[in-house]
Amino acid sequence: MTNITLDEARAQLMSLQRKMAAYNHAVGLIYYDGCTYAPKNTAENRAVTMSILSEEIYRQSTSEETFELLEFLDANSEALSADEKRMVYLLLKDIRDMKKIPADEYIAYQELLIRSDDIWHKAKENSDFELFRPYLEQIFETHKKFAKYIEPEKDPFDHWLNVYEEGLDTETCDRFFEKLRGGIVPLLKRIQEKPQVDDSIRFGHFAPEKQEELAYLLMKKIGLDLGHVGLATTEHPFTTSFGSHLDERITTHYYEDDFACSMFSVIHEGGHALYDTGSDDELAFTVLDGGVSMGVHESQSRFYENIIGRSKAFCRMIFPELARIIPEQMEGRDAMDLYRGINKVQPSLIRTEADELTYSLHIMIRYELEKRVMHDELEVRDLPSEWNRLYKEYLGVDVPDDKNGVLQDCHWGNGSIGYFPSYALGNAYGAQFLAKMKESVDVDACIEAGDFGPVNEWNREHIWKHGCRFKPTELLERVFEAEFDPQYYIDYLERKYSEIYGL
Repeated sequence: MTNITLDEARAQLMSLQRKMAAYNHAVGLIYYDGCTYAPKNTAENRAVTMSILSEEIYRQSTSEETFELLEFLDANSEALSADEKRMVYLLLKDIRDMKKIPADEYIAYQELLIRSDDIWHKAKENSDFELFRPYLEQIFETHKKFAKYIEPEKDPFDHWLNVYEEGLDTETCDRFFEKLRGGIVPLLKRIQEKPQVDDSIRFGHFAPEKQEELAYLLMKKIGLDLGHVGLATTEHPFTTSFGSHLDERITTHYYEDDFACSMFSVIHEGGHALYDTGSDDELAFTVLDGGVSMGVHESQSRFYENIIGRSKAFCRMIFPELARIIPEQMEGRDAMDLYRGINKVQPSLIRTEADELTYSLHIMIRYELEKRVMHDELEVRDLPSEWNRLYKEYLGVDVPDDKNGVLQDCHWGNGSIGYFPSYALGNAYGAQFLAKMKESVDVDACIEAGDFGPVNEWNREHIWKHGCRFKPTELLERVFEAEFDPQYYIDYLERKYSEIYGL
Protein backbone atom coordinates (compact mmCIF):
# COMPACT_ATOMS: atom_id res chain seq x y z
CA MET A 1 0.00 0.00 0.00
CA THR A 2 1.17 3.52 -0.68
CA ASN A 3 0.65 6.78 1.18
CA ILE A 4 -0.73 5.17 4.33
CA THR A 5 0.66 5.18 7.84
CA LEU A 6 0.65 2.16 10.12
CA ASP A 7 -1.88 3.84 12.44
CA GLU A 8 -4.19 4.46 9.48
CA ALA A 9 -3.86 0.82 8.43
CA ARG A 10 -4.68 -0.35 11.95
CA ALA A 11 -7.79 1.84 11.94
CA GLN A 12 -8.81 0.40 8.58
CA LEU A 13 -8.33 -3.10 9.99
CA MET A 14 -10.87 -2.41 12.72
CA SER A 15 -13.26 -0.75 10.26
CA LEU A 16 -13.05 -3.76 7.94
CA GLN A 17 -13.91 -6.15 10.76
CA ARG A 18 -16.87 -4.05 11.91
CA LYS A 19 -18.22 -4.07 8.37
CA MET A 20 -17.81 -7.85 8.06
CA ALA A 21 -19.48 -8.30 11.46
CA ALA A 22 -22.44 -6.27 10.16
CA TYR A 23 -22.79 -8.50 7.10
CA ASN A 24 -22.56 -11.59 9.30
CA HIS A 25 -25.20 -10.08 11.56
CA ALA A 26 -27.57 -9.72 8.58
CA VAL A 27 -26.85 -13.23 7.28
CA GLY A 28 -27.35 -14.68 10.75
CA LEU A 29 -30.69 -12.93 11.17
CA ILE A 30 -31.91 -14.31 7.83
CA TYR A 31 -30.89 -17.85 8.80
CA TYR A 32 -32.39 -17.53 12.28
CA ASP A 33 -35.65 -16.15 10.89
CA GLY A 34 -35.86 -19.00 8.39
CA CYS A 35 -35.49 -21.58 11.15
CA THR A 36 -37.88 -19.97 13.61
CA TYR A 37 -40.55 -17.46 12.64
CA ALA A 38 -40.55 -17.29 8.83
CA PRO A 39 -43.57 -18.74 6.96
CA LYS A 40 -42.90 -22.14 5.42
CA ASN A 41 -42.78 -21.11 1.77
CA THR A 42 -40.43 -18.12 1.98
CA ALA A 43 -37.09 -19.85 1.39
CA GLU A 44 -36.82 -18.62 -2.19
CA ASN A 45 -37.00 -14.99 -1.09
CA ARG A 46 -34.32 -15.55 1.53
CA ALA A 47 -32.14 -17.34 -1.02
CA VAL A 48 -32.20 -14.31 -3.32
CA THR A 49 -31.34 -11.96 -0.46
CA MET A 50 -28.61 -14.30 0.71
CA SER A 51 -27.06 -14.46 -2.76
CA ILE A 52 -26.80 -10.66 -2.89
CA LEU A 53 -25.31 -10.46 0.59
CA SER A 54 -22.95 -13.35 -0.16
CA GLU A 55 -21.72 -11.60 -3.28
CA GLU A 56 -21.00 -8.47 -1.26
CA ILE A 57 -19.26 -10.48 1.48
CA TYR A 58 -17.14 -12.22 -1.13
CA ARG A 59 -16.29 -8.94 -2.84
CA GLN A 60 -15.44 -7.22 0.41
CA SER A 61 -13.38 -10.14 1.69
CA THR A 62 -11.36 -10.76 -1.46
CA SER A 63 -10.89 -7.26 -2.87
CA GLU A 64 -7.38 -6.14 -3.75
CA GLU A 65 -7.79 -3.24 -1.34
CA THR A 66 -8.51 -5.63 1.55
CA PHE A 67 -5.71 -7.99 0.55
CA GLU A 68 -3.17 -5.14 0.26
CA LEU A 69 -4.20 -3.79 3.66
CA LEU A 70 -3.67 -7.15 5.34
CA GLU A 71 -0.40 -7.79 3.52
CA PHE A 72 0.85 -4.35 4.61
CA LEU A 73 -0.04 -5.07 8.23
CA ASP A 74 1.50 -8.53 8.05
CA ALA A 75 4.74 -7.03 6.72
CA ASN A 76 4.75 -4.67 9.72
CA SER A 77 3.64 -7.23 12.27
CA GLU A 78 6.45 -6.38 14.70
CA ALA A 79 4.63 -3.10 15.41
CA LEU A 80 1.26 -4.76 16.04
CA SER A 81 -0.20 -5.93 19.32
CA ALA A 82 -0.70 -9.67 19.90
CA ASP A 83 -4.44 -9.29 19.21
CA GLU A 84 -3.80 -7.37 15.99
CA LYS A 85 -1.34 -10.00 14.77
CA ARG A 86 -3.88 -12.72 15.39
CA MET A 87 -6.59 -10.72 13.57
CA VAL A 88 -4.35 -10.28 10.54
CA TYR A 89 -3.39 -13.96 10.56
CA LEU A 90 -7.02 -15.14 10.65
CA LEU A 91 -8.21 -12.64 8.05
CA LEU A 92 -5.35 -13.39 5.67
CA LYS A 93 -5.94 -17.12 5.99
CA ASP A 94 -9.63 -16.65 5.17
CA ILE A 95 -9.02 -14.29 2.26
CA ARG A 96 -6.38 -16.55 0.73
CA ASP A 97 -8.76 -19.49 1.00
CA MET A 98 -11.74 -17.57 -0.36
CA LYS A 99 -9.82 -16.11 -3.29
CA LYS A 100 -9.25 -19.68 -4.50
CA ILE A 101 -13.01 -20.25 -4.83
CA PRO A 102 -14.65 -18.71 -7.93
CA ALA A 103 -17.08 -15.98 -6.88
CA ASP A 104 -20.02 -17.41 -8.80
CA GLU A 105 -19.54 -20.82 -7.17
CA TYR A 106 -19.31 -19.31 -3.68
CA ILE A 107 -22.52 -17.33 -4.20
CA ALA A 108 -24.34 -20.32 -5.70
CA TYR A 109 -23.32 -22.40 -2.69
CA GLN A 110 -24.81 -19.88 -0.25
CA GLU A 111 -28.08 -20.01 -2.18
CA LEU A 112 -27.94 -23.82 -2.13
CA LEU A 113 -27.63 -23.84 1.66
CA ILE A 114 -30.74 -21.71 2.12
CA ARG A 115 -32.74 -24.00 -0.16
CA SER A 116 -31.30 -27.22 1.25
CA ASP A 117 -32.08 -26.23 4.83
CA ASP A 118 -35.67 -25.51 3.84
CA ILE A 119 -35.95 -28.82 1.97
CA TRP A 120 -34.39 -30.68 4.90
CA HIS A 121 -37.18 -29.45 7.19
CA LYS A 122 -39.81 -30.68 4.71
CA ALA A 123 -38.01 -33.97 4.10
CA LYS A 124 -37.71 -34.66 7.82
CA GLU A 125 -41.36 -33.82 8.41
CA ASN A 126 -42.36 -36.36 5.74
CA SER A 127 -39.52 -38.85 6.36
CA ASP A 128 -38.56 -38.45 2.70
CA PHE A 129 -34.81 -38.75 2.13
CA GLU A 130 -35.25 -38.76 -1.66
CA LEU A 131 -36.62 -35.20 -1.48
CA PHE A 132 -33.45 -34.08 0.27
CA ARG A 133 -30.93 -36.30 -1.58
CA PRO A 134 -30.22 -34.03 -4.62
CA TYR A 135 -29.39 -31.12 -2.33
CA LEU A 136 -27.18 -33.24 -0.09
CA GLU A 137 -25.34 -34.60 -3.13
CA GLN A 138 -24.62 -31.05 -4.25
CA ILE A 139 -23.42 -30.10 -0.76
CA PHE A 140 -20.97 -33.01 -0.54
CA GLU A 141 -19.70 -32.45 -4.08
CA THR A 142 -19.23 -28.74 -3.39
CA HIS A 143 -17.26 -29.53 -0.24
CA LYS A 144 -14.97 -31.85 -2.17
CA LYS A 145 -14.49 -29.26 -4.90
CA PHE A 146 -13.89 -26.31 -2.56
CA ALA A 147 -11.40 -28.34 -0.51
CA LYS A 148 -9.43 -29.09 -3.69
CA TYR A 149 -9.48 -25.43 -4.68
CA ILE A 150 -8.08 -24.39 -1.30
CA GLU A 151 -5.71 -27.24 -0.43
CA PRO A 152 -5.25 -29.45 -3.50
CA GLU A 153 -2.54 -31.51 -1.83
CA LYS A 154 -4.69 -32.35 1.19
CA ASP A 155 -7.37 -34.94 1.82
CA PRO A 156 -10.70 -33.06 1.34
CA PHE A 157 -12.18 -34.39 4.56
CA ASP A 158 -9.07 -33.37 6.51
CA HIS A 159 -9.56 -29.85 5.18
CA TRP A 160 -13.07 -29.59 6.59
CA LEU A 161 -12.19 -31.24 9.89
CA ASN A 162 -9.50 -28.59 10.26
CA VAL A 163 -12.03 -25.81 9.53
CA TYR A 164 -14.01 -26.72 12.64
CA GLU A 165 -11.07 -27.78 14.83
CA GLU A 166 -7.73 -26.38 13.75
CA GLY A 167 -5.15 -29.17 13.59
CA LEU A 168 -7.68 -32.00 13.40
CA ASP A 169 -7.45 -34.69 10.70
CA THR A 170 -8.80 -38.18 10.08
CA GLU A 171 -5.75 -39.88 11.59
CA THR A 172 -6.18 -37.96 14.85
CA CYS A 173 -9.94 -38.56 14.80
CA ASP A 174 -9.51 -42.28 14.23
CA ARG A 175 -7.15 -42.56 17.22
CA PHE A 176 -9.45 -40.48 19.41
CA PHE A 177 -12.56 -42.50 18.58
CA GLU A 178 -10.69 -45.79 19.02
CA LYS A 179 -9.70 -44.64 22.51
CA LEU A 180 -13.30 -43.71 23.36
CA ARG A 181 -14.66 -46.94 21.90
CA GLY A 182 -12.23 -48.93 24.02
CA GLY A 183 -13.55 -47.30 27.18
CA ILE A 184 -17.24 -46.88 26.37
CA VAL A 185 -18.19 -50.23 24.82
CA PRO A 186 -16.98 -52.47 27.70
CA LEU A 187 -18.61 -50.13 30.24
CA LEU A 188 -21.87 -50.24 28.28
CA LYS A 189 -21.82 -54.05 28.23
CA ARG A 190 -21.35 -54.17 32.01
CA ILE A 191 -24.25 -51.76 32.51
CA GLN A 192 -26.53 -53.79 30.23
CA GLU A 193 -26.04 -56.78 32.51
CA LYS A 194 -27.50 -54.83 35.43
CA PRO A 195 -31.18 -54.03 36.19
CA GLN A 196 -32.20 -50.79 34.48
CA VAL A 197 -32.91 -47.62 36.39
CA ASP A 198 -36.38 -46.06 36.39
CA ASP A 199 -36.65 -43.02 34.10
CA SER A 200 -40.43 -42.60 34.27
CA ILE A 201 -39.97 -39.28 36.08
CA ARG A 202 -39.24 -37.54 32.77
CA PHE A 203 -42.27 -38.84 30.84
CA GLY A 204 -45.84 -37.59 31.00
CA HIS A 205 -47.70 -34.66 29.52
CA PHE A 206 -46.06 -31.25 29.79
CA ALA A 207 -47.69 -28.16 28.32
CA PRO A 208 -45.33 -26.08 26.17
CA GLU A 209 -45.98 -23.00 28.29
CA LYS A 210 -44.77 -24.88 31.38
CA GLN A 211 -41.66 -25.99 29.52
CA GLU A 212 -41.08 -22.43 28.39
CA GLU A 213 -41.29 -21.26 32.01
CA LEU A 214 -38.68 -23.87 32.90
CA ALA A 215 -36.51 -22.83 29.93
CA TYR A 216 -36.30 -19.20 31.04
CA LEU A 217 -35.68 -20.28 34.62
CA LEU A 218 -32.78 -22.45 33.46
CA MET A 219 -31.30 -19.65 31.38
CA LYS A 220 -31.28 -17.39 34.44
CA LYS A 221 -29.97 -20.13 36.73
CA ILE A 222 -26.90 -20.86 34.61
CA GLY A 223 -26.11 -17.17 34.38
CA LEU A 224 -27.26 -16.02 30.95
CA ASP A 225 -27.96 -12.32 30.48
CA LEU A 226 -31.47 -12.26 29.00
CA GLY A 227 -30.83 -8.74 27.80
CA HIS A 228 -28.35 -10.19 25.30
CA VAL A 229 -29.60 -13.77 24.82
CA GLY A 230 -32.96 -14.64 23.26
CA LEU A 231 -34.93 -17.90 23.06
CA ALA A 232 -37.15 -19.30 20.29
CA THR A 233 -38.41 -22.72 19.18
CA THR A 234 -37.34 -24.66 16.11
CA GLU A 235 -37.20 -28.21 14.75
CA HIS A 236 -33.55 -28.66 15.72
CA PRO A 237 -32.09 -26.60 18.60
CA PHE A 238 -29.11 -24.38 17.77
CA THR A 239 -27.26 -21.23 18.83
CA THR A 240 -26.51 -18.22 16.65
CA SER A 241 -24.18 -15.31 17.42
CA PHE A 242 -25.03 -12.15 15.48
CA GLY A 243 -21.84 -10.36 14.55
CA SER A 244 -20.52 -10.08 18.10
CA HIS A 245 -21.02 -11.47 21.58
CA LEU A 246 -23.52 -8.70 22.31
CA ASP A 247 -26.41 -10.47 20.54
CA GLU A 248 -26.95 -14.22 20.98
CA ARG A 249 -29.97 -16.41 20.22
CA ILE A 250 -30.67 -19.96 21.31
CA THR A 251 -33.53 -22.25 20.32
CA THR A 252 -35.20 -25.32 21.74
CA HIS A 253 -37.94 -27.80 20.85
CA TYR A 254 -40.73 -28.72 23.25
CA TYR A 255 -41.80 -32.36 23.31
CA GLU A 256 -45.03 -32.60 25.24
CA ASP A 257 -44.31 -36.14 26.45
CA ASP A 258 -40.77 -35.51 27.79
CA PHE A 259 -39.80 -32.29 29.59
CA ALA A 260 -36.13 -33.33 29.83
CA CYS A 261 -35.49 -32.97 26.08
CA SER A 262 -36.07 -29.23 26.12
CA MET A 263 -34.49 -28.86 29.55
CA PHE A 264 -31.20 -30.25 28.32
CA SER A 265 -31.30 -28.55 24.94
CA VAL A 266 -31.71 -25.19 26.71
CA ILE A 267 -28.77 -25.94 29.01
CA HIS A 268 -26.71 -27.18 26.04
CA GLU A 269 -27.39 -24.15 23.86
CA GLY A 270 -27.04 -21.98 26.93
CA GLY A 271 -23.49 -23.30 27.32
CA HIS A 272 -22.72 -22.12 23.79
CA ALA A 273 -24.23 -18.73 24.59
CA LEU A 274 -22.25 -18.38 27.81
CA TYR A 275 -19.05 -18.96 25.87
CA ASP A 276 -19.91 -16.49 23.12
CA THR A 277 -21.14 -13.74 25.44
CA GLY A 278 -18.12 -14.23 27.71
CA SER A 279 -15.60 -12.79 25.23
CA ASP A 280 -13.71 -9.70 26.33
CA ASP A 281 -15.61 -6.58 25.28
CA GLU A 282 -12.67 -5.24 23.30
CA LEU A 283 -13.02 -8.22 20.95
CA ALA A 284 -16.54 -7.22 19.87
CA PHE A 285 -16.96 -6.78 16.09
CA THR A 286 -13.60 -8.45 15.38
CA VAL A 287 -12.65 -11.91 14.13
CA LEU A 288 -11.39 -12.71 17.65
CA ASP A 289 -14.88 -12.49 19.14
CA GLY A 290 -16.54 -15.76 20.15
CA GLY A 291 -15.34 -19.35 20.37
CA VAL A 292 -12.01 -20.45 18.95
CA SER A 293 -13.19 -23.81 17.58
CA MET A 294 -16.26 -25.99 17.54
CA GLY A 295 -14.58 -28.60 19.75
CA VAL A 296 -13.94 -26.00 22.44
CA HIS A 297 -17.42 -24.59 21.83
CA GLU A 298 -19.00 -28.01 22.32
CA SER A 299 -16.88 -28.51 25.43
CA GLN A 300 -18.83 -25.66 26.99
CA SER A 301 -22.28 -26.76 25.81
CA ARG A 302 -21.67 -30.39 26.80
CA PHE A 303 -20.06 -29.30 30.09
CA TYR A 304 -23.18 -27.42 31.16
CA GLU A 305 -25.60 -29.96 29.72
CA ASN A 306 -24.01 -33.10 31.14
CA ILE A 307 -21.24 -32.54 33.66
CA ILE A 308 -23.32 -29.88 35.40
CA GLY A 309 -26.91 -30.53 34.26
CA ARG A 310 -26.85 -34.28 34.88
CA SER A 311 -25.01 -34.07 38.20
CA LYS A 312 -26.42 -34.86 41.64
CA ALA A 313 -25.79 -31.29 42.72
CA PHE A 314 -27.82 -29.86 39.86
CA CYS A 315 -30.69 -32.29 40.49
CA ARG A 316 -30.83 -31.27 44.14
CA MET A 317 -30.87 -27.61 43.12
CA ILE A 318 -33.48 -27.85 40.34
CA PHE A 319 -35.86 -30.42 41.86
CA PRO A 320 -37.81 -27.91 44.02
CA GLU A 321 -38.32 -25.75 40.92
CA LEU A 322 -39.60 -28.73 38.93
CA ALA A 323 -41.93 -29.61 41.80
CA ARG A 324 -43.34 -26.09 41.54
CA ILE A 325 -43.67 -25.96 37.74
CA ILE A 326 -44.84 -29.55 37.10
CA PRO A 327 -46.03 -30.69 40.55
CA GLU A 328 -48.07 -33.68 39.33
CA GLN A 329 -44.98 -35.26 37.77
CA MET A 330 -42.75 -34.70 40.81
CA GLU A 331 -45.27 -35.87 43.41
CA GLY A 332 -43.83 -38.71 45.48
CA ARG A 333 -40.39 -38.30 43.88
CA ASP A 334 -37.12 -36.78 45.03
CA ALA A 335 -33.91 -35.36 43.58
CA MET A 336 -32.23 -38.76 43.44
CA ASP A 337 -35.12 -40.14 41.36
CA LEU A 338 -34.47 -37.29 38.96
CA TYR A 339 -30.72 -37.96 38.96
CA ARG A 340 -31.10 -41.63 38.16
CA GLY A 341 -33.87 -41.00 35.63
CA ILE A 342 -31.92 -38.49 33.55
CA ASN A 343 -28.81 -40.69 33.62
CA LYS A 344 -30.41 -43.92 32.46
CA VAL A 345 -28.19 -45.67 29.91
CA GLN A 346 -30.19 -46.96 26.99
CA PRO A 347 -29.00 -47.09 23.37
CA SER A 348 -31.42 -45.00 21.34
CA LEU A 349 -32.25 -43.59 17.92
CA ILE A 350 -31.87 -39.85 18.44
CA ARG A 351 -28.49 -38.22 19.07
CA THR A 352 -29.81 -35.16 20.90
CA GLU A 353 -31.76 -37.37 23.30
CA ALA A 354 -28.94 -39.87 23.86
CA ASP A 355 -27.62 -40.58 27.33
CA GLU A 356 -24.20 -39.30 28.24
CA LEU A 357 -22.48 -42.68 27.85
CA THR A 358 -23.75 -43.72 24.42
CA TYR A 359 -23.75 -40.22 22.91
CA SER A 360 -20.29 -40.53 21.38
CA LEU A 361 -21.34 -43.71 19.55
CA HIS A 362 -23.87 -41.57 17.65
CA ILE A 363 -21.02 -39.24 16.69
CA MET A 364 -18.82 -42.11 15.54
CA ILE A 365 -21.53 -43.25 13.12
CA ARG A 366 -21.84 -39.80 11.56
CA TYR A 367 -18.06 -39.44 11.35
CA GLU A 368 -17.69 -42.78 9.59
CA LEU A 369 -20.42 -41.93 7.07
CA GLU A 370 -19.06 -38.47 6.30
CA LYS A 371 -15.55 -39.82 5.89
CA ARG A 372 -16.68 -42.50 3.45
CA VAL A 373 -18.75 -40.08 1.34
CA MET A 374 -15.92 -37.55 1.24
CA HIS A 375 -13.51 -40.34 0.21
CA ASP A 376 -15.87 -41.54 -2.56
CA GLU A 377 -16.37 -44.85 -0.76
CA LEU A 378 -20.09 -44.32 -0.24
CA GLU A 379 -22.78 -42.74 -2.41
CA VAL A 380 -25.18 -40.23 -0.87
CA ARG A 381 -28.09 -42.37 -2.08
CA ASP A 382 -26.82 -45.18 0.17
CA LEU A 383 -26.62 -43.08 3.34
CA PRO A 384 -29.99 -44.23 4.75
CA SER A 385 -29.19 -47.95 4.48
CA GLU A 386 -25.68 -47.51 5.88
CA TRP A 387 -26.99 -45.29 8.67
CA ASN A 388 -29.48 -47.98 9.63
CA ARG A 389 -26.83 -50.73 9.47
CA LEU A 390 -24.40 -48.85 11.70
CA TYR A 391 -27.10 -48.01 14.24
CA LYS A 392 -27.80 -51.71 14.52
CA GLU A 393 -24.09 -52.54 14.77
CA TYR A 394 -23.03 -49.76 17.16
CA LEU A 395 -26.15 -49.30 19.28
CA GLY A 396 -28.24 -52.41 18.67
CA VAL A 397 -31.31 -50.42 17.62
CA ASP A 398 -33.50 -50.69 14.55
CA VAL A 399 -34.21 -47.45 12.68
CA PRO A 400 -37.92 -47.28 11.76
CA ASP A 401 -37.76 -44.44 9.22
CA ASP A 402 -35.52 -41.69 7.86
CA LYS A 403 -37.07 -39.02 10.09
CA ASN A 404 -35.65 -40.84 13.10
CA GLY A 405 -32.56 -41.86 11.16
CA VAL A 406 -30.49 -40.13 8.53
CA LEU A 407 -32.68 -36.98 8.48
CA GLN A 408 -32.67 -36.31 12.21
CA ASP A 409 -29.82 -33.72 12.24
CA CYS A 410 -29.78 -30.32 10.55
CA HIS A 411 -25.99 -30.24 10.05
CA TRP A 412 -25.70 -31.74 6.58
CA GLY A 413 -28.53 -29.55 5.29
CA ASN A 414 -26.70 -26.40 6.38
CA GLY A 415 -23.35 -27.57 5.04
CA SER A 416 -21.60 -28.48 8.28
CA ILE A 417 -19.56 -31.37 6.89
CA GLY A 418 -16.80 -32.28 9.35
CA TYR A 419 -18.56 -30.72 12.35
CA PHE A 420 -19.76 -33.84 14.20
CA PRO A 421 -16.44 -34.90 15.80
CA SER A 422 -16.55 -31.58 17.68
CA TYR A 423 -19.27 -32.97 19.95
CA ALA A 424 -17.22 -35.95 21.08
CA LEU A 425 -14.08 -33.84 21.43
CA GLY A 426 -16.14 -31.39 23.47
CA ASN A 427 -17.22 -34.18 25.82
CA ALA A 428 -13.61 -35.13 26.41
CA TYR A 429 -12.32 -31.56 26.73
CA GLY A 430 -15.06 -30.86 29.27
CA ALA A 431 -14.04 -33.72 31.56
CA GLN A 432 -10.45 -32.46 31.63
CA PHE A 433 -11.69 -28.90 32.24
CA LEU A 434 -13.68 -30.21 35.21
CA ALA A 435 -10.62 -31.88 36.73
CA LYS A 436 -8.68 -28.62 36.44
CA MET A 437 -11.57 -26.49 37.73
CA LYS A 438 -11.94 -28.65 40.83
CA GLU A 439 -8.42 -27.71 41.90
CA SER A 440 -9.73 -24.26 42.87
CA VAL A 441 -13.56 -24.42 42.80
CA ASP A 442 -15.91 -26.59 44.88
CA VAL A 443 -18.09 -27.24 41.84
CA ASP A 444 -20.71 -29.46 43.50
CA ALA A 445 -21.23 -27.10 46.44
CA CYS A 446 -21.67 -24.12 44.12
CA ILE A 447 -24.18 -25.86 41.85
CA GLU A 448 -26.22 -27.32 44.71
CA ALA A 449 -26.46 -23.83 46.19
CA GLY A 450 -27.62 -22.49 42.82
CA ASP A 451 -24.55 -20.26 42.61
CA PHE A 452 -23.05 -20.63 39.12
CA GLY A 453 -20.86 -17.56 39.69
CA PRO A 454 -17.58 -19.32 40.64
CA VAL A 455 -17.98 -21.92 37.87
CA ASN A 456 -18.78 -19.30 35.25
CA GLU A 457 -15.99 -17.02 36.43
CA TRP A 458 -13.45 -19.86 36.15
CA ASN A 459 -14.61 -20.58 32.60
CA ARG A 460 -14.62 -16.90 31.72
CA GLU A 461 -11.11 -16.33 33.06
CA HIS A 462 -9.57 -19.44 31.52
CA ILE A 463 -11.60 -19.91 28.30
CA TRP A 464 -14.35 -17.45 27.37
CA LYS A 465 -12.63 -14.09 27.60
CA HIS A 466 -9.86 -15.10 25.20
CA GLY A 467 -12.20 -15.60 22.25
CA CYS A 468 -10.02 -16.61 19.28
CA ARG A 469 -6.76 -15.16 20.62
CA PHE A 470 -5.13 -18.58 20.71
CA LYS A 471 -5.22 -21.69 18.56
CA PRO A 472 -7.36 -24.48 20.10
CA THR A 473 -4.33 -26.56 21.13
CA GLU A 474 -2.65 -23.49 22.63
CA LEU A 475 -5.76 -22.63 24.64
CA LEU A 476 -6.17 -26.20 25.89
CA GLU A 477 -2.56 -26.48 26.98
CA ARG A 478 -2.78 -23.10 28.75
CA VAL A 479 -5.79 -24.32 30.72
CA PHE A 480 -4.74 -27.92 31.34
CA GLU A 481 -1.07 -27.09 31.88
CA ALA A 482 -0.64 -30.38 30.03
CA GLU A 483 -1.66 -32.00 26.77
CA PHE A 484 -5.24 -33.03 26.06
CA ASP A 485 -5.92 -36.57 27.28
CA PRO A 486 -9.27 -38.30 26.55
CA GLN A 487 -8.60 -40.69 29.44
CA TYR A 488 -10.06 -38.01 31.74
CA TYR A 489 -13.41 -38.46 30.01
CA ILE A 490 -13.28 -42.26 30.13
CA ASP A 491 -12.42 -42.13 33.84
CA TYR A 492 -15.26 -39.65 34.46
CA LEU A 493 -17.78 -41.95 32.79
CA GLU A 494 -16.44 -44.98 34.64
CA ARG A 495 -16.78 -43.27 38.05
CA LYS A 496 -20.22 -41.86 37.38
CA TYR A 497 -21.91 -44.91 35.92
CA SER A 498 -20.24 -47.42 38.22
CA GLU A 499 -21.84 -45.55 41.11
CA ILE A 500 -25.27 -45.28 39.45
CA TYR A 501 -25.41 -48.94 38.39
CA GLY A 502 -23.45 -50.45 41.30
CA LEU A 503 -20.74 -51.94 39.09
